[in-house]
Amino acid sequence: MTRWSTDPSDGDRAATGTGREPEGEPGTAAGSDAVYVFAVCLPAPGTAVTAGLTGLPGGQDVRTLRAGELTAVVQTVCAADFAEEAWQARLSDRDELERYARAHHRTVSAVAAGCPTVPLPLATLYHDDERARSALGEQAARFRTVLERTADHAEWGVKVYSEAPAAETASGDDASRSALPAPAADRAAGGPAGRSGRPAPGAGLAYLERKRGMQARREQRQSEALRVAETVDAGFLEVAAAGRRLRTHAPESARDRRVQILNATYLVPRHRAGELAALAGTLGRRTGARIELSGPWVPYSFVGEV
Repeated sequence: MTRWSTDPSDGDRAATGTGREPEGEPGTAAGSDAVYVFAVCLPAPGTAVTAGLTGLPGGQDVRTLRAGELTAVVQTVCAADFAEEAWQARLSDRDELERYARAHHRTVSAVAAGCPTVPLPLATLYHDDERARSALGEQAARFRTVLERTADHAEWGVKVYSEAPAAETASGDDASRSALPAPAADRAAGGPAGRSGRPAPGAGLAYLERKRGMQARREQRQSEALRVAETVDAGFLEVAAAGRRLRTHAPESARDRRVQILNATYLVPRHRAGELAALAGTLGRRTGARIELSGPWVPYSFVGEV
């Protein structure tokens, strides 16, 4: 089985990465096919669920494949499209990778809307139906555990931001010169350092004090950010069945003054989903942070924990 997996945050719930089936990748001879598995379900999805699904570009019709008591949602694809060289080229092409990831996600989401579903990572492949049926059957106990845990639940993303101080987001030479001793700042600006060329008495001490003050304020902001992140996380865990913290992201541009202090995802019972928007508002007012809520998603982030 080929499994490509990474962090499923930011809405792209179909994962990507590297890895190969121990027995080798599907054959890549001209005309050779492989079986692509989107998800595993219990009970089997009805024909109305899979009818009309296009799956991946260039593949045959999406269909179901029984694997004991489980049912896999699969598609026959050209094996050469997923050979090592071809797939690595696709991974390096952002637009092409996104096209496949979105097609995978659309298919999984459509199936999950109709029955309990375990999504599989992007580019999960087997040589043929029998190989897929055998391998999935070997994991039947794990799939059942995941299905029991995630049934009637959805994944919701939560991102929390604080506002960076203006001094830290300033561009140009002003911000960098503000941290220099006065003579160095004068030289950076092209001006004289004084008649003698030496710093004024106490300039070095003042510089060190400024540096200490900056460090103390930075540590205070970090401590406050940690407190806010813990508060928001604890608040959502009161509603969620489980949660995961993901890697935070840096601002996308120098003009973005937001600092991401929490990037998390939560497994939320469907009957409590209506509480999330109000909860985000309450926690935002309590902490002063900006909270962004996204979802519902198929629970990709909670499949690999059992």
